[in-house]
Amino acid sequence: MKTNVDFKKCTLAELPPGSEGVVCAVDDSFPIASRMLDLGLRPETTVRVVRRAPLGDPIELELRGYRLCLRRCDAGSVIVRRTA
Repeated sequence: MKTNVDFKKCTLAELPPGSEGVVCAVDDSFPIASRMLDLGLRPETTVRVVRRAPLGDPIELELRGYRLCLRRCDAGSVIVRRTA
């Protein structure tokens, strides 16, 4: 049985290392929103936070069989549903 914790929504920048989420949306008010979609951050895509740089920026992500590094401010434009 799933609990409400399984469906908690946050931004990609808020996920801790080792956790996973499913992309719900990309905030299109950000100027880089279309680039995020081009990079594969589309709705229903599973994303795992691999690690963060020592000062927290950038964030290394794993999705669709490859790894991607994003600045924390750009990762804040991606809304995810936390799964693990």
